[in-house]
Amino acid sequence: RGEVECHTMAGKFARNKGMALFPRKIRGNYIMSGRLDGENLYILESDNVLVWNKGRLSAEPKYWWEFSIIGNCGSPLETHEGWLLLSHGVGPMRQYVIGAFLLDYDNPAKVIGRLKNPLIMPAGDERVGYVPNVVYTCGSMIHNDSLIIPYALSDSVTTMASVDLDELIHELLRDGP
Repeated sequence: RGEVECHTMAGKFARNKGMALFPRKIRGNYIMSGRLDGENLYILESDNVLVWNKGRLSAEPKYWWEFSIIGNCGSPLETHEGWLLLSHGVGPMRQYVIGAFLLDYDNPAKVIGRLKNPLIMPAGDERVGYVPNVVYTCGSMIHNDSLIIPYALSDSVTTMASVDLDELIHELLRDGP
């Protein structure tokens, strides 16, 4: 085993929380999803994984379930239609839900699909817990044509959801940006 090295990120866009690195470089640069201002989704770009000075607004809150904040839920996944980025939205009564975006392969700041309704939202007794009214995930994976999403309910219970990937992509493209 080698030594683990920790480095601090720098640059004017290496702030706030919710930064998620894309799994590969695009056009020779590292790409990151982030929430620079605490409410909108940005795509950051850098030739140095530790320095982040270039970013573009990608998406703003649009629907009732994300009217105050949107952000990523982990690193994007590469699909046959583009980059699948799970998102969290904060709407009425500080309710956190999970949504999804489809981003362009070569220009990930360009949204090509976006769910009009939440993919996962707290319901019934799932709304009660340490942090009530919240569902949240820090990532997902594609397995056998399904999107597998481990997620937490109200910071009290962890569970998993499975979504047919082709159906989700169809819905994303149907709803449009």
